[in-house]
Amino acid sequence: MRAVLSASAPKPVGPYSQAVVHGELVFASGQIPLDPASGKLIAGEIEAQAERVLLNLRAVLEQAGSGLDRVLRTTVYVTDLSLFARINAVYGRFFTGVHPARATVQVAALPLGALIEIDAIASHARSAQRAASRRRAKIRR
Repeated sequence: MRAVLSASAPKPVGPYSQAVVHGELVFASGQIPLDPASGKLIAGEIEAQAERVLLNLRAVLEQAGSGLDRVLRTTVYVTDLSLFARINAVYGRFFTGVHPARATVQVAALPLGALIEIDAIASHARSAQRAASRRRAKIRR
């Protein structure tokens, strides 16, 4: 097991890792709409916050050797479920192809007054490489 720390995403605000790689999986902690440079919550409507969250999540996953295209499942936490359609519009720009499984949960509050938080479980790039190698080996037989 190894911890992941991306300079392109906000530093953790508590005793946790941005992500942990274990075997062929990456477990990314929830990202809120913090600007990585300032560490401050970004201003703006839900669309701006959702975009910042997904940019932060992408940075963490890429540092772990994964990416948004390898996400298996996300959990979206929102403070107002009536924003669901607006969040989906942003989310759909980041997740193309096979969409990950997802749960969306309305919560009473999020850290620092954020409107949205998203965590993810993804496969590691090595798992895709191993699967491709196994397929090639099978074909050669």
